[in-house]
Amino acid sequence: MKKTIEIGTVVGLLFGLIAIFGSFLMEGGNFGALIMIPAITIVIGGTFATAMIGTSFKQFGSIWKFALVAFMPPKQDVKKMIDTIVRFATVARKDGLLVLEKELNNIDHTFLKKMLRFAIDGTDPQTMRAVAETEMGFLNERHASNAQIFQKMGGYAPTMGIIGTVMGLIVTLANAGGNPNDLIHHIASAFIATLWGIFTANIIWLPIADKLKTIHAEENLLMEITLEGVLALQAGEIPAIVAAKLKSMLPSGEQGDL
Repeated sequence: MKKTIEIGTVVGLLFGLIAIFGSFLMEGGNFGALIMIPAITIVIGGTFATAMIGTSFKQFGSIWKFALVAFMPPKQDVKKMIDTIVRFATVARKDGLLVLEKELNNIDHTFLKKMLRFAIDGTDPQTMRAVAETEMGFLNERHASNAQIFQKMGGYAPTMGIIGTVMGLIVTLANAGGNPNDLIHHIASAFIATLWGIFTANIIWLPIADKLKTIHAEENLLMEITLEGVLALQAGEIPAIVAAKLKSMLPSGEQGDL
């Protein structure tokens, strides 16, 4: 399935970085002051550690692949799917379902190919629906589990930031009594960990989780359209009715574009 860079994800991330760090610089801050390796290590390392504890090592090892999906999601071409199913419905109504068997090798969408194969073989519609709903159900669970990793990391990161801040304050107060300027500097540095914890949670982890949920919703809708379309052409419905039925599953603002 074709994958393209999701412009919204990239632009949103860049805009977030510019808005946050740009405002900090406009307030007279020094960007170098934010780059504190101990604070970043506590936040990033602690977040990864807690995520690893809360899930399987295998699943955690795949988070980079899941994150990449948020930036390069598979393209769900609803228009192409509806046009394809309507074309199949036209052929099936004219020449019968068996004629569509020669089209199977040209289909690159696995779910459509599977459902059409069932229809050509004369599978009962109720059985087809049951198989499809089972597949979509397990797909929902897998995708929800993948998104949940980032959801949890978004919850862990601020806590790791607070831990880093508390540790920094402990060290700072333990050395109290020296130069007051140094004490103020150390207190300010201690809060850098909280900054990175909140930043990574709300600019990286939680948005990725939401993006994965959005991508899943789009894929799930395409599968539902595919199932209803194949069932309609198996029932011998008029192609115009098939097209109207499938378009009705889309938001009203998108129906006129198809």
